[in-house]
Amino acid sequence: MQRIDHCLSWMTLGSERRLSVFRYGQGERKAYIQASLHADELPGMRTAWSLKQRLAALEAEGRLNGVIELVPVANPIGLAQFVQGLHHGRFEQASGKNFNRGFVDLEALVRPRIGNALADDASANVRLIRQAMRDALEELPAPASELEGLQRLLLRHACDADVVLDLHCDFDAAIHLYALPQHWPQWRSLAARLGAGVALLAEDSGGSSFDESCSLPWLRLSRAFPQADIPLACLATTVELAGVTDTAPEQADAHAEAILGFLAEQGLIAGDWPAAPERCCESMPFEGTELLFPPHTGVVSFLRRAGEWVERGDALFQIIDPLDDRCTTVHASVSGVLFAIERQRYARPGYWLAKVAGRDPIRQGRLLND
Repeated sequence: MQRIDHCLSWMTLGSERRLSVFRYGQGERKAYIQASLHADELPGMRTAWSLKQRLAALEAEGRLNGVIELVPVANPIGLAQFVQGLHHGRFEQASGKNFNRGFVDLEALVRPRIGNALADDASANVRLIRQAMRDALEELPAPASELEGLQRLLLRHACDADVVLDLHCDFDAAIHLYALPQHWPQWRSLAARLGAGVALLAEDSGGSSFDESCSLPWLRLSRAFPQADIPLACLATTVELAGVTDTAPEQADAHAEAILGFLAEQGLIAGDWPAAPERCCESMPFEGTELLFPPHTGVVSFLRRAGEWVERGDALFQIIDPLDDRCTTVHASVSGVLFAIERQRYARPGYWLAKVAGRDPIRQGRLLND
């Protein structure tokens, strides 16, 4: 195992923050796994520690067939953001920016560099594009902020990986995945191993999130150069490991084993591993997700649990205004998986309280909420 520590730029006087990357194995193929880019989403960090122990043992046994890079703490900036005892790890306090938005557009950087050098050899094109990505990131001007510096370091380590896992969680949620539709056949195994409730698929959900900044450039380049053989060479996903309180040892260990089993299927780990369960969740278009909002302020009473299938018209939650005696029940307008509900129990108009993944598209444009 090799530990790589990067000092973040733009630190304040007398302080230092580091991004630590743990590299296991060797070889041409590579997987990259990071946890808690939203720093208050800790199930991924706990799972990463379980992975850390298992990867060290697998490396010692000589069972790694490639490189696996693990970043257990992907956001040391957000990890330090506490206000009056409450952790705020989703947005950078200095700028208000979401830590998982606005990553560099690698396709725009790489396209001018590769056009004349592409061929009909898929492997050669992959090597060419990955080298162009690394070079483009190195040649960018110095980062203008600590956040920008962190994002570039993360992308630099992930951009040349065959498999990228970005471990997050939601508030109170079923396990779910976000990925390109073209990659769903490969991700079915991981979803089944994790016991996911749904997979949300979109080519571009807006906002330049980390996983799409890794996978989407390959899709765009393949369409920009149809005469060349450019495979979708980076299999990237955001995995939401249930809710914020789901950090139990048995949960983390099970998640780690599911991820290792999937990596073994991808040829990165040798040995015998349990087959993925045949039963797998359904994939839904991310455009089919309904976000439900409260019509007025008040106390929230949820009527259904995260992970349940709901039908159109089912009552999902009530809003109680104890001053004016208003009691409003909010119903689903689509049938699908109630995959996430808000942890706060005080409702404010404009802030979502529940998300239902439906089968038919109902939205367009930017799909991610901040």
